[in-house]
Amino acid sequence: MEYLLGASGERRLAGYFRRIGAVLNGARQRESFATYAMGLMGDGERKSAEPMAARACPDPERVDAAHQRLTYFTRSADWSDRNVRREAARYAVSAMTARERISAWIVDDTGFLKQGTHSVGVQRQYTGSAGKVTNCQVGVSLSLATPSAHAPVDFALYLPKSWTDAPERLAEARVPKDVTFKTKPELALDQIERADADGLPHGLLLADSAYGDNAEFRRRIRCLGLDYAVGVHSPTTVWRLDRLGRRVGDPVAVGDLAIAIGRGGFRRSTWRAGSKAKLSSKFYIERVVLAQDDGIDPSEREAVWLLIEWPDNEDAPSEYTVSTLPATITRRQLVRRVKERWRTERVYEDAKGELGLDHFEGRTFRGWHHHVSVVICCFAFIVAERVGASPPSTDRAAAKQARRRRDGAHGSATGEALRGLVHHRPARNRARAGDVAAALPAMPPTESTHEEWCTCR
Repeated sequence: MEYLLGASGERRLAGYFRRIGAVLNGARQRESFATYAMGLMGDGERKSAEPMAARACPDPERVDAAHQRLTYFTRSADWSDRNVRREAARYAVSAMTARERISAWIVDDTGFLKQGTHSVGVQRQYTGSAGKVTNCQVGVSLSLATPSAHAPVDFALYLPKSWTDAPERLAEARVPKDVTFKTKPELALDQIERADADGLPHGLLLADSAYGDNAEFRRRIRCLGLDYAVGVHSPTTVWRLDRLGRRVGDPVAVGDLAIAIGRGGFRRSTWRAGSKAKLSSKFYIERVVLAQDDGIDPSEREAVWLLIEWPDNEDAPSEYTVSTLPATITRRQLVRRVKERWRTERVYEDAKGELGLDHFEGRTFRGWHHHVSVVICCFAFIVAERVGASPPSTDRAAAKQARRRRDGAHGSATGEALRGLVHHRPARNRARAGDVAAALPAMPPTESTHEEWCTCR
């Protein structure tokens, strides 16, 4: 699918950059942002500061100076990641919700493979990106999704204790003094709190067992008024309920419960993950009460859905999910809502493969977050363009054809848009970046705010 940015798209891009420019500090930052963003969205296999500067600068003798400006913009310039990401998120969500409601908030983490020991946060640790323990950084993200679109709205770098317990390493990477060790669920909660404080429309919170096993994580999600569907591990214990919703017997591990039910108690459900053919597996659902919600009085614990998946080619169940969705939901509906978590993998695929999310070569804490912020901004604009180019339809046949065009044999629709969105000759790319930068107004940044977590149970 070919998608080119025409004259009207260029006007929208300039308007979007003005919006982002309003929360940057001065003309130089706005110009650097425009150049950096155009570099991420434009042609070029490597999207780090040096090759982007070389592609953007028409005079070879001035490439080094351009490189230094971009390097300073990401690694040292004082601008608010929070404010920039807020504007990008609101822009993307406004476009996405013009046709569909937000259906999911998705928490996940991804690895950034590295060599050496000096890149901030790097150590040998497990990452699903590589499927093994390897030398990498890990970033925790929050993405928002509708039934047909998705966009990342926040990211945070995970700092292991090998870093937070080493003041000299923190100083070398210019980590702010108020940054302390936080677990991945704690980093995710910070992002969820910010999204809620910024007024982003709620959706079902989806996360795997690395987050769902954390009772405090689940409690805080409910405190914000969000429903969740999160993974748990097989040792998680629950009370089963009778027909009147009363707890019966002693708590049982969900893994033992699944084995006791047996494969014959599982029923097949199908779902669709993006452009792939329909997928199916066997599932069992039951209303239960979690027995491991530390800090919550047993009499106040709510009933939740337990969803267990037992794939055809597995000797035992492989996935356990607990969800606060209403008791009236069907198995098929629950499966389809839970399986929406595939969208976070598509976010990572597109952001890394098309926008250079993992191409940052600096070593500083601020630099990593500034680079990711510009990636989030670019992703937001592209998603808005894509959903705007595919208006909703009440006709099922037309909607089906639109989905086929959008998610057809070419793979990720977002990825296709990314490949074609700023598909211009390098010289034209340079001129456009300068024109956009010049159009950005000199406006003072807004102050970021922080709301305290609520203390309800």
